[in-house]
Amino acid sequence: MRTDPTDVPGTTGKGETRVSVCLASYRGGRYIREQLESILAQLGPDDELVIVDDASPDDTVEHIRTFHDGRIRLIEAAVNQGYVRSFEQAALASKGQYILLADQDDVWVPGRLELMLGALQTSRVVASNFDVLGDGPRPNIPRLRGGDSRRHAANILGILVGYRAYYGCGMGFRRDMLSVFTPVPRYVNESHDLWLAICGNLAGSMRHLDESTLLRRIHDDNATPRSWRSLPVILRARIMLLRCIGQAWSRLRRPS
Repeated sequence: MRTDPTDVPGTTGKGETRVSVCLASYRGGRYIREQLESILAQLGPDDELVIVDDASPDDTVEHIRTFHDGRIRLIEAAVNQGYVRSFEQAALASKGQYILLADQDDVWVPGRLELMLGALQTSRVVASNFDVLGDGPRPNIPRLRGGDSRRHAANILGILVGYRAYYGCGMGFRRDMLSVFTPVPRYVNESHDLWLAICGNLAGSMRHLDESTLLRRIHDDNATPRSWRSLPVILRARIMLLRCIGQAWSRLRRPS
């Protein structure tokens, strides 16, 4: 059943896809129904939810198929490719003017769509804050501040140091950033969200939302690590991020 159009910015012409929510699923059978319900409740008839399931061995796909909603497009990967490639595949398959990323085990807060699309009217990339489902402890990293949106150099430095809370589940971008975001460099096997944040900041078009637009579920199966990493792993990650900065800079300066 289709819902009535949501009164949000970013209306497109009749028949055009307005919003594409891109979700990567893997072993999400326990939580994915609640997340899909929270997303679909905010989408209008000209929006879509693109799900790439990464060869889940559990009942994730069965849960998805119980939603008889024409706005859902399910793509099933033949073999496990990792969540970065699944998000990339979903983004490339999307048709919307605005592309929002979503994790399988979170819950969207009512009003998220309006806030995200409002920000994307003036910025090419948006990142919001989140709260933890059940009022649990947040990751030990400062919340994003709207006042830092245009401090692009400081944001890049924050990414390198590790104190900018760019989480993919709270991010979105306009279609004109798709050719910068994709193809995701092959050496990026994690932190697609930091890659997107680097692209947005180097483009000089990043918006931070002070509001929390989703509830994030923290559990042992999260893709984002919860414990401290070893020094060699940290160093490899920083080298990867430096390569990302060079790659994004090159893409943003190529002829359009």
